[in-house]
Amino acid sequence: MPVSASAIYFLNLRGDVLINRLYRDDVGGNMVDAFRLHIMQTKELGTCPVRQIGGCSFFYMRISNVYIVIVVSSNANVACAFKFVVEAVNLFKSYFGGAFDEDAIRNNFVLIYEFLDEIMDFGYPQNLSPEILKLYITQEGVRSPFSSKPTDKPVPNATLQVTGAVGWRREGLVYKKNEVFLDIVESVNLLMSSKGSVLRCDVTGKVLMKCFLSGMPDLKLGLNDKIGLEKEAEIKSRLLRGNFCGKTIELDDVTFHQCVNLTRFNSEKTVSFVPPDGEFELMKYRITEGVNLPFRVLPTIKELGRTRMEVNVKVKSVFGAKMFALGVVVKVPVPKQTAKTSVQVTSGRAKYNASMDCLMWKIRKFPGQTEATLSAEVELISTIAEKKSWTRPPIQMEFQVPMFTASGLRVRFLKVWEKSGYNTVEWVRYITKAGSYEIRC
Repeated sequence: MPVSASAIYFLNLRGDVLINRLYRDDVGGNMVDAFRLHIMQTKELGTCPVRQIGGCSFFYMRISNVYIVIVVSSNANVACAFKFVVEAVNLFKSYFGGAFDEDAIRNNFVLIYEFLDEIMDFGYPQNLSPEILKLYITQEGVRSPFSSKPTDKPVPNATLQVTGAVGWRREGLVYKKNEVFLDIVESVNLLMSSKGSVLRCDVTGKVLMKCFLSGMPDLKLGLNDKIGLEKEAEIKSRLLRGNFCGKTIELDDVTFHQCVNLTRFNSEKTVSFVPPDGEFELMKYRITEGVNLPFRVLPTIKELGRTRMEVNVKVKSVFGAKMFALGVVVKVPVPKQTAKTSVQVTSGRAKYNASMDCLMWKIRKFPGQTEATLSAEVELISTIAEKKSWTRPPIQMEFQVPMFTASGLRVRFLKVWEKSGYNTVEWVRYITKAGSYEIRC
Protein backbone atom coordinates (compact mmCIF):
# COMPACT_ATOMS: atom_id res chain seq x y z
CA MET A 1 0.00 0.00 0.00
CA PRO A 2 1.71 3.25 -1.10
CA VAL A 3 1.66 6.64 0.55
CA SER A 4 -0.62 8.29 -2.02
CA ALA A 5 -0.13 11.74 -0.46
CA SER A 6 -2.54 14.47 -1.43
CA ALA A 7 -0.42 17.37 -0.11
CA ILE A 8 2.74 18.15 1.84
CA TYR A 9 3.17 21.17 4.11
CA PHE A 10 6.20 22.61 5.87
CA LEU A 11 5.16 24.68 8.92
CA ASN A 12 7.10 26.55 11.56
CA LEU A 13 6.31 26.32 15.28
CA ARG A 14 3.75 29.13 14.98
CA GLY A 15 1.86 27.30 12.27
CA ASP A 16 2.92 29.56 9.40
CA VAL A 17 3.24 27.82 6.03
CA LEU A 18 6.81 27.75 4.70
CA ILE A 19 6.34 25.30 1.82
CA ASN A 20 3.18 23.70 0.46
CA ARG A 21 2.84 21.28 -2.43
CA LEU A 22 -0.50 19.95 -3.67
CA TYR A 23 -0.26 16.63 -5.54
CA ARG A 24 -3.93 15.75 -5.87
CA ASP A 25 -7.16 17.75 -5.95
CA ASP A 26 -9.10 15.54 -3.53
CA VAL A 27 -8.48 17.80 -0.50
CA GLY A 28 -9.74 21.29 0.21
CA GLY A 29 -7.67 24.39 0.69
CA ASN A 30 -8.25 24.70 4.42
CA MET A 31 -6.06 21.75 5.45
CA VAL A 32 -3.52 23.98 7.21
CA ASP A 33 -6.26 25.72 9.16
CA ALA A 34 -7.64 22.35 10.22
CA PHE A 35 -4.17 21.25 11.39
CA ARG A 36 -3.70 24.45 13.42
CA LEU A 37 -7.18 24.34 14.96
CA HIS A 38 -7.49 20.66 15.81
CA ILE A 39 -3.88 19.72 16.56
CA MET A 40 -1.55 22.65 17.25
CA GLN A 41 -3.93 24.80 19.29
CA THR A 42 -5.18 21.83 21.32
CA LYS A 43 -1.61 21.03 22.42
CA GLU A 44 -1.88 17.46 21.12
CA LEU A 45 1.27 17.51 18.99
CA GLY A 46 3.11 15.06 21.22
CA THR A 47 0.31 12.56 21.78
CA CYS A 48 0.10 10.82 18.41
CA PRO A 49 1.76 11.66 15.07
CA VAL A 50 -1.28 10.44 13.13
CA ARG A 51 -4.64 12.25 13.35
CA GLN A 52 -7.81 11.91 11.35
CA ILE A 53 -9.87 15.07 10.84
CA GLY A 54 -12.98 14.79 8.75
CA GLY A 55 -12.23 12.68 5.71
CA CYS A 56 -8.46 13.28 5.73
CA SER A 57 -5.55 11.85 7.74
CA PHE A 58 -2.63 13.99 8.92
CA PHE A 59 0.86 12.44 9.33
CA TYR A 60 3.22 14.93 10.92
CA MET A 61 6.77 14.97 12.28
CA ARG A 62 8.85 17.69 13.89
CA ILE A 63 12.39 18.19 12.59
CA SER A 64 14.28 20.97 14.42
CA ASN A 65 11.85 23.94 14.41
CA VAL A 66 9.83 22.73 11.42
CA TYR A 67 6.74 20.52 11.18
CA ILE A 68 6.40 18.38 8.07
CA VAL A 69 2.76 17.42 7.50
CA ILE A 70 1.52 14.89 4.94
CA VAL A 71 -2.20 14.98 4.17
CA VAL A 72 -3.86 11.90 2.64
CA SER A 73 -7.47 11.26 1.75
CA SER A 74 -7.25 7.48 1.32
CA ASN A 75 -6.06 4.47 3.30
CA ALA A 76 -2.30 5.05 3.05
CA ASN A 77 0.73 3.27 4.48
CA VAL A 78 1.74 5.24 7.59
CA ALA A 79 5.18 3.64 7.95
CA CYS A 80 5.98 4.42 4.34
CA ALA A 81 4.92 8.03 4.85
CA PHE A 82 7.26 8.57 7.81
CA LYS A 83 10.06 6.76 6.00
CA PHE A 84 9.55 9.18 3.11
CA VAL A 85 9.83 12.15 5.49
CA VAL A 86 13.06 10.85 7.05
CA GLU A 87 14.67 10.17 3.67
CA ALA A 88 13.54 13.54 2.33
CA VAL A 89 15.09 15.36 5.30
CA ASN A 90 18.36 13.47 4.75
CA LEU A 91 18.26 14.58 1.13
CA PHE A 92 17.74 18.23 2.10
CA LYS A 93 20.59 18.05 4.62
CA SER A 94 22.94 16.70 1.97
CA TYR A 95 22.26 19.82 -0.10
CA PHE A 96 22.18 22.34 2.75
CA GLY A 97 25.40 21.32 4.51
CA GLY A 98 23.78 19.20 7.21
CA ALA A 99 21.26 21.81 8.39
CA PHE A 100 17.49 21.61 8.11
CA ASP A 101 15.54 24.31 9.90
CA GLU A 102 13.29 27.28 9.15
CA ASP A 103 16.17 29.44 7.90
CA ALA A 104 17.42 26.70 5.56
CA ILE A 105 13.93 26.34 4.09
CA ARG A 106 13.51 30.08 3.55
CA ASN A 107 16.93 30.33 1.89
CA ASN A 108 16.38 27.34 -0.40
CA PHE A 109 12.64 27.24 -1.05
CA VAL A 110 13.09 27.19 -4.84
CA LEU A 111 15.37 24.18 -4.59
CA ILE A 112 12.94 22.42 -2.21
CA TYR A 113 10.09 22.88 -4.69
CA GLU A 114 12.26 21.26 -7.34
CA PHE A 115 12.93 18.37 -4.99
CA LEU A 116 9.23 17.91 -4.23
CA ASP A 117 8.54 17.64 -7.94
CA GLU A 118 11.21 14.95 -8.36
CA ILE A 119 10.85 12.80 -5.22
CA MET A 120 7.06 12.46 -5.37
CA ASP A 121 4.88 12.04 -8.45
CA PHE A 122 1.10 12.36 -8.10
CA GLY A 123 1.45 11.56 -4.40
CA TYR A 124 3.63 8.46 -4.84
CA PRO A 125 7.28 8.44 -3.61
CA GLN A 126 10.03 8.20 -6.18
CA ASN A 127 13.82 8.08 -5.92
CA LEU A 128 15.17 9.88 -2.83
CA SER A 129 18.83 8.90 -3.13
CA PRO A 130 21.09 11.97 -2.80
CA GLU A 131 23.75 10.31 -4.95
CA ILE A 132 21.32 9.95 -7.85
CA LEU A 133 19.58 13.31 -7.53
CA LYS A 134 22.91 15.11 -7.47
CA LEU A 135 23.52 13.80 -10.98
CA TYR A 136 20.87 16.02 -12.54
CA ILE A 137 19.84 18.52 -9.82
CA THR A 138 23.04 20.53 -9.72
CA GLN A 139 21.75 23.70 -8.08
CA GLU A 140 23.83 24.64 -5.06
CA GLY A 141 22.33 25.04 -1.61
CA VAL A 142 22.84 28.33 0.23
CA ARG A 143 24.31 26.79 3.39
CA SER A 144 27.01 24.59 1.96
CA PRO A 145 27.50 24.16 -1.81
CA PHE A 146 28.25 20.55 -2.61
CA SER A 147 28.27 20.45 -6.37
CA SER A 148 31.28 21.12 -8.54
CA LYS A 149 31.44 23.72 -11.29
CA PRO A 150 28.89 23.10 -14.03
CA THR A 151 30.18 21.46 -17.14
CA ASP A 152 28.86 21.19 -20.67
CA LYS A 153 29.64 17.49 -20.69
CA PRO A 154 26.42 15.43 -20.28
CA VAL A 155 26.06 13.15 -17.29
CA PRO A 156 26.63 9.55 -18.40
CA ASN A 157 23.83 7.06 -17.84
CA ALA A 158 21.74 9.40 -15.67
CA THR A 159 18.51 7.69 -16.71
CA LEU A 160 20.02 4.28 -16.09
CA GLN A 161 21.04 5.32 -12.59
CA VAL A 162 17.51 6.44 -11.77
CA THR A 163 15.71 3.40 -13.14
CA GLY A 164 18.40 0.72 -12.98
CA ALA A 165 18.96 -1.93 -10.29
CA VAL A 166 22.10 -0.24 -8.96
CA GLY A 167 20.63 3.18 -8.30
CA TRP A 168 22.88 3.96 -5.34
CA ARG A 169 26.14 4.01 -7.34
CA ARG A 170 27.09 5.75 -10.57
CA GLU A 171 29.48 4.35 -13.12
CA GLY A 172 32.83 5.81 -14.10
CA LEU A 173 34.35 6.22 -10.63
CA VAL A 174 38.13 6.16 -10.64
CA TYR A 175 40.51 6.19 -7.64
CA LYS A 176 44.30 6.06 -7.63
CA LYS A 177 44.26 3.95 -4.46
CA ASN A 178 41.40 1.51 -3.98
CA GLU A 179 40.58 1.17 -0.29
CA VAL A 180 37.78 -0.24 1.85
CA PHE A 181 37.30 0.73 5.51
CA LEU A 182 35.00 -1.43 7.64
CA ASP A 183 34.05 -0.53 11.21
CA ILE A 184 32.03 -2.71 13.57
CA VAL A 185 30.62 -0.41 16.25
CA GLU A 186 28.72 -1.93 19.17
CA SER A 187 26.88 -0.48 22.16
CA VAL A 188 26.50 -2.79 25.14
CA ASN A 189 23.50 -2.28 27.44
CA LEU A 190 23.47 -3.72 30.94
CA LEU A 191 21.28 -3.58 34.01
CA MET A 192 22.69 -5.54 36.95
CA SER A 193 21.13 -6.01 40.35
CA SER A 194 22.85 -5.20 43.63
CA LYS A 195 23.43 -8.94 44.16
CA GLY A 196 25.31 -9.31 40.88
CA SER A 197 22.60 -10.98 38.78
CA VAL A 198 22.05 -9.69 35.25
CA LEU A 199 18.55 -8.26 34.81
CA ARG A 200 18.96 -7.05 31.23
CA CYS A 201 21.82 -7.37 28.78
CA ASP A 202 21.99 -6.89 25.03
CA VAL A 203 24.24 -5.49 22.32
CA THR A 204 23.18 -3.25 19.45
CA GLY A 205 25.68 -3.01 16.65
CA LYS A 206 26.16 -1.64 13.18
CA VAL A 207 28.61 -2.27 10.38
CA LEU A 208 29.87 0.98 8.85
CA MET A 209 31.77 1.07 5.59
CA LYS A 210 33.70 3.66 3.65
CA CYS A 211 34.50 2.61 0.09
CA PHE A 212 36.85 4.30 -2.33
CA LEU A 213 36.76 1.83 -5.20
CA SER A 214 36.91 2.30 -8.94
CA GLY A 215 34.36 0.92 -11.36
CA MET A 216 31.47 -1.31 -10.27
CA PRO A 217 32.99 -3.72 -7.72
CA ASP A 218 31.21 -6.68 -6.15
CA LEU A 219 32.02 -7.20 -2.47
CA LYS A 220 31.43 -10.25 -0.33
CA LEU A 221 31.55 -10.08 3.47
CA GLY A 222 31.71 -13.14 5.70
CA LEU A 223 30.98 -12.99 9.43
CA ASN A 224 31.14 -15.59 12.18
CA ASP A 225 27.39 -15.51 12.68
CA LYS A 226 25.51 -18.75 13.21
CA ILE A 227 23.59 -18.55 9.94
CA GLY A 228 26.66 -17.84 7.87
CA LEU A 229 28.59 -20.81 9.23
CA GLU A 230 25.84 -23.42 9.08
CA LYS A 231 26.92 -24.84 5.72
CA GLU A 232 30.59 -24.57 6.57
CA ALA A 233 30.00 -26.39 9.86
CA GLU A 234 28.28 -29.23 8.03
CA ILE A 235 31.17 -29.62 5.61
CA LYS A 236 33.85 -29.51 8.29
CA SER A 237 31.94 -31.82 10.59
CA ARG A 238 31.99 -34.46 7.88
CA LEU A 239 35.72 -34.03 7.45
CA LEU A 240 36.57 -33.81 11.12
CA ARG A 241 33.86 -36.19 12.35
CA GLY A 242 32.00 -33.62 14.33
CA ASN A 243 35.00 -31.86 15.85
CA PHE A 244 34.20 -28.48 14.29
CA CYS A 245 34.48 -25.97 17.13
CA GLY A 246 34.48 -22.59 15.43
CA LYS A 247 32.79 -19.98 17.61
CA THR A 248 29.54 -18.73 16.16
CA ILE A 249 27.09 -16.10 17.32
CA GLU A 250 23.41 -15.62 16.61
CA LEU A 251 22.33 -12.25 15.24
CA ASP A 252 18.85 -10.90 15.96
CA ASP A 253 16.88 -8.16 14.21
CA VAL A 254 19.29 -7.84 11.27
CA THR A 255 18.56 -5.06 8.78
CA PHE A 256 20.61 -4.45 5.63
CA HIS A 257 21.31 -1.54 3.34
CA GLN A 258 19.41 -1.65 0.07
CA CYS A 259 22.61 -2.55 -1.79
CA VAL A 260 22.76 -6.04 -0.20
CA ASN A 261 21.66 -8.90 -2.43
CA LEU A 262 19.12 -10.65 -0.22
CA THR A 263 18.63 -13.52 -2.67
CA ARG A 264 22.31 -14.38 -2.52
CA PHE A 265 22.29 -13.95 1.26
CA ASN A 266 19.48 -16.51 1.62
CA SER A 267 21.21 -19.00 -0.66
CA GLU A 268 24.92 -18.55 0.14
CA LYS A 269 24.59 -17.08 3.66
CA THR A 270 27.09 -14.34 2.87
CA VAL A 271 26.61 -10.58 2.55
CA SER A 272 27.12 -9.73 -1.13
CA PHE A 273 26.67 -6.20 -2.44
CA VAL A 274 27.72 -3.48 -4.85
CA PRO A 275 28.65 -0.68 -2.43
CA PRO A 276 27.69 2.99 -2.69
CA ASP A 277 30.53 5.41 -3.11
CA GLY A 278 31.81 6.86 0.16
CA GLU A 279 30.47 6.24 3.64
CA PHE A 280 27.31 4.25 4.40
CA GLU A 281 25.78 1.88 6.96
CA LEU A 282 25.84 -1.68 5.64
CA MET A 283 23.81 -3.43 8.34
CA LYS A 284 22.42 -3.22 11.86
CA TYR A 285 21.92 -6.05 14.33
CA ARG A 286 21.15 -6.95 17.92
CA ILE A 287 22.43 -9.74 20.16
CA THR A 288 20.83 -10.93 23.41
CA GLU A 289 22.77 -14.12 24.17
CA GLY A 290 26.42 -14.79 24.88
CA VAL A 291 27.34 -11.16 25.57
CA ASN A 292 30.90 -10.60 26.78
CA LEU A 293 30.74 -7.80 29.34
CA PRO A 294 33.87 -5.62 29.18
CA PHE A 295 33.65 -4.49 32.84
CA ARG A 296 32.48 -5.89 36.14
CA VAL A 297 31.53 -3.45 38.87
CA LEU A 298 31.38 -4.47 42.54
CA PRO A 299 29.89 -1.70 44.70
CA THR A 300 29.56 -1.57 48.48
CA ILE A 301 27.73 1.31 50.18
CA LYS A 302 27.37 1.43 53.96
CA GLU A 303 25.35 4.01 55.87
CA LEU A 304 27.17 4.84 59.13
CA GLY A 305 24.51 6.63 61.12
CA ARG A 306 22.44 9.55 59.89
CA THR A 307 25.25 11.77 58.60
CA ARG A 308 27.96 9.46 57.28
CA MET A 309 28.37 7.00 54.45
CA GLU A 310 31.16 4.78 53.23
CA VAL A 311 31.42 4.00 49.52
CA ASN A 312 33.67 1.37 47.95
CA VAL A 313 33.57 0.55 44.25
CA LYS A 314 35.78 -1.98 42.50
CA VAL A 315 35.91 -2.03 38.68
CA LYS A 316 37.47 -4.99 36.85
CA SER A 317 38.26 -5.09 33.14
CA VAL A 318 37.40 -8.49 31.69
CA PHE A 319 38.74 -8.05 28.14
CA GLY A 320 42.20 -9.16 27.00
CA ALA A 321 45.38 -7.97 28.65
CA LYS A 322 46.70 -6.51 25.39
CA MET A 323 43.62 -4.29 25.01
CA PHE A 324 42.66 -1.12 26.83
CA ALA A 325 39.60 1.06 27.33
CA LEU A 326 39.55 4.81 26.72
CA GLY A 327 37.51 7.54 28.36
CA VAL A 328 36.21 5.45 31.23
CA VAL A 329 33.78 7.37 33.43
CA VAL A 330 32.10 5.88 36.52
CA LYS A 331 29.25 7.86 38.09
CA VAL A 332 28.67 6.76 41.67
CA PRO A 333 25.46 8.29 43.10
CA VAL A 334 25.36 9.99 46.50
CA PRO A 335 22.43 11.60 48.40
CA LYS A 336 21.35 15.14 47.61
CA GLN A 337 22.14 16.33 51.14
CA THR A 338 25.85 15.56 50.71
CA ALA A 339 27.99 18.19 52.44
CA LYS A 340 31.54 16.88 52.09
CA THR A 341 33.37 13.98 50.47
CA SER A 342 36.82 12.45 50.82
CA VAL A 343 37.73 10.29 47.82
CA GLN A 344 40.71 8.04 47.13
CA VAL A 345 41.28 6.08 43.91
CA THR A 346 43.97 3.69 42.71
CA SER A 347 43.74 4.95 39.14
CA GLY A 348 42.49 8.10 37.47
CA ARG A 349 40.82 11.03 39.23
CA ALA A 350 37.57 11.39 41.14
CA LYS A 351 35.64 14.31 42.61
CA TYR A 352 32.19 15.15 43.90
CA ASN A 353 29.79 16.62 41.31
CA ALA A 354 27.09 18.54 43.18
CA SER A 355 24.98 19.23 40.09
CA MET A 356 24.64 15.53 39.27
CA ASP A 357 24.68 14.24 42.90
CA CYS A 358 27.42 11.73 42.21
CA LEU A 359 31.11 10.97 42.53
CA MET A 360 32.60 11.43 39.07
CA TRP A 361 35.45 8.96 38.57
CA LYS A 362 37.41 9.36 35.32
CA ILE A 363 40.13 7.03 34.02
CA ARG A 364 41.79 8.05 30.77
CA LYS A 365 43.21 4.60 29.91
CA PHE A 366 42.10 1.34 31.54
CA PRO A 367 44.24 -1.73 30.62
CA GLY A 368 42.66 -5.14 30.27
CA GLN A 369 42.71 -7.78 33.03
CA THR A 370 43.26 -5.13 35.70
CA GLU A 371 41.16 -3.57 38.42
CA ALA A 372 40.77 -0.18 40.01
CA THR A 373 39.08 0.80 43.26
CA LEU A 374 37.41 3.88 44.65
CA SER A 375 37.02 4.52 48.38
CA ALA A 376 35.09 7.50 49.67
CA GLU A 377 33.72 8.87 52.90
CA VAL A 378 30.59 10.96 52.51
CA GLU A 379 29.32 13.41 55.12
CA LEU A 380 25.66 14.42 54.97
CA ILE A 381 23.86 17.50 56.22
CA SER A 382 22.08 16.78 59.48
CA THR A 383 18.47 17.93 59.51
CA ILE A 384 15.82 18.12 62.23
CA ALA A 385 13.14 16.79 59.93
CA GLU A 386 12.72 13.07 59.50
CA LYS A 387 15.19 11.72 56.99
CA LYS A 388 13.67 10.15 53.89
CA SER A 389 15.04 6.84 52.73
CA TRP A 390 17.56 7.17 49.89
CA THR A 391 16.44 5.45 46.69
CA ARG A 392 20.02 4.62 45.63
CA PRO A 393 20.15 5.28 41.87
CA PRO A 394 22.31 2.85 39.86
CA ILE A 395 25.98 3.34 39.09
CA GLN A 396 26.51 4.38 35.47
CA MET A 397 29.52 3.78 33.25
CA GLU A 398 30.86 5.28 30.04
CA PHE A 399 33.73 3.76 28.04
CA GLN A 400 35.14 2.86 24.65
CA VAL A 401 37.12 -0.33 24.04
CA PRO A 402 38.91 -0.44 20.66
CA MET A 403 39.41 -3.80 18.90
CA PHE A 404 36.87 -5.51 21.18
CA THR A 405 33.33 -6.67 20.46
CA ALA A 406 30.95 -7.54 23.28
CA SER A 407 29.03 -9.81 20.92
CA GLY A 408 32.10 -11.69 19.69
CA LEU A 409 31.33 -10.74 16.07
CA ARG A 410 34.33 -11.07 13.78
CA VAL A 411 34.99 -10.53 10.09
CA ARG A 412 36.04 -13.83 8.51
CA PHE A 413 36.75 -12.39 5.09
CA LEU A 414 36.14 -9.35 2.91
CA LYS A 415 36.61 -9.95 -0.81
CA VAL A 416 36.46 -7.46 -3.67
CA TRP A 417 35.88 -8.42 -7.31
CA GLU A 418 36.08 -5.98 -10.21
CA LYS A 419 36.44 -6.73 -13.93
CA SER A 420 39.64 -4.68 -14.24
CA GLY A 421 41.29 -6.82 -11.54
CA TYR A 422 42.90 -4.02 -9.51
CA ASN A 423 44.36 -4.61 -6.05
CA THR A 424 42.53 -3.31 -2.99
CA VAL A 425 43.48 -2.52 0.59
CA GLU A 426 41.00 -3.56 3.28
CA TRP A 427 40.94 -2.07 6.77
CA VAL A 428 38.84 -3.62 9.56
CA ARG A 429 38.30 -2.00 12.94
CA TYR A 430 36.23 -2.93 16.03
CA ILE A 431 35.01 -0.73 18.85
CA THR A 432 32.63 -1.30 21.77
CA LYS A 433 30.95 1.60 23.56
CA ALA A 434 28.74 1.85 26.61
CA GLY A 435 25.06 2.23 25.92
CA SER A 436 22.97 2.11 29.10
CA TYR A 437 25.49 0.43 31.42
CA GLU A 438 24.01 0.49 34.93
CA ILE A 439 24.70 -1.42 38.12
CA ARG A 440 22.33 -1.13 41.06
CA CYS A 441 23.91 -0.55 44.44
